Amino acid sequence: MRTKFLVLSLVGLVLLGSAGVAPASPQNAPDEKLFQEAKLLIFDKNWTAALDKLQVLRDSYPKSSYAGQALFYRGECLSSLKGREKDALLAYKDFIRLPDANASLVEESEGAIIDLAFALYEKGDAASVRDIEERLGHANKAVRFYAAYKLSCASDKGVAARAVPVLRRTLETEKDPELLDRARIALLRVSPETLKSVEAPKRSSAASRMLKIRVWNKGQKEPAVSVNIPWALADLALGAMSDEDKAALRRKGYDINKIMTDLAEFKEKLIRIEDKDEIIEIWIE
Repeated sequence: MRTKFLVLSLVGLVLLGSAGVAPASPQNAPDEKLFQEAKLLIFDKNWTAALDKLQVLRDSYPKSSYAGQALFYRGECLSSLKGREKDALLAYKDFIRLPDANASLVEESEGAIIDLAFALYEKGDAASVRDIEERLGHANKAVRFYAAYKLSCASDKGVAARAVPVLRRTLETEKDPELLDRARIALLRVSPETLKSVEAPKRSSAASRMLKIRVWNKGQKEPAVSVNIPWALADLALGAMSDEDKAALRRKGYDINKIMTDLAEFKEKLIRIEDKDEIIEIWIE
């Protein structure tokens, strides 16, 4: 959600002049000149100076066509300054209440509100979570889903569980593969039983197989570790592993991607990993 804003801003800056920091032309009105100068300061991450320009614009030209957008960019500046999260929230909220607010910037603002509220919540401001919960019923599907996905990351599982209805609805109605995968990962984190109940009718007989893992310490008859995981959940969980974690396993001789590919292609194949101390067996049945 935030990427789109950055791209639009960069395009706008290029259009201001090929020199990168070209001054506004003499024909530009004073309010437009202030607005362009503020955006260039934002591009340079000079947040405080940009805030000053935006404030002058709003104070001196309250009826300017740029006055509304100045609120949005005020939120951008404040959200980048340490300790100004609540001020940034207010700026974004003021912007989305404007009757003529740009639709794309409204969506960006909603995403920023969710991010800021979650950051405040994780710092101990429990009341901030309400700003996220209010967006679970948002008319915009992207905002609604992002609120649910972010809420699913809450450390308090009771709070995170409030995202389940939206995530479940996403799995039942969404067609976008990327959104579906993100919804599955979020549900796996918060409510695996819900994921299982939603996905069960869709699964083929192959998808309902179990991934089995046994680890033996050499010299012992019983496995030290015995794990049975539904294949669909195992595939999803391992697919969510970071590249860094997978690289660390490869350095130990375990290529997760190859193991999962082999198991998926050869139903009866047993993967056996043996070193001087233990034996690991992985298969599907």
